[in-house]
Amino acid sequence: MANTKSAIKRIKQNEKRRQRNRAVRSTIRTTVKSARSAMAAQQSDAKTVVLEAIRTLDRAVSAGVMHRNTVARRKSSLTRQLNTLG
Repeated sequence: MANTKSAIKRIKQNEKRRQRNRAVRSTIRTTVKSARSAMAAQQSDAKTVVLEAIRTLDRAVSAGVMHRNTVARRKSSLTRQLNTLG
């Protein structure tokens, strides 16, 4: 257990951030999964779904949840898959 006021505050801050990060990561997984499935099924709205996934990834970077290079790699992968559809 924390002894000082600052340690108690730090524990509260870390818990808030952990909850926010979990929510953002969950949203990312959901949108990327739906984008991949839309591309696999060759749906007509695949491009808009992929763009939404990319938007979600960019938000994660700005919130500090994910590293920018990780997001760049994932965006590149999604875009490559979208381009192979034609």
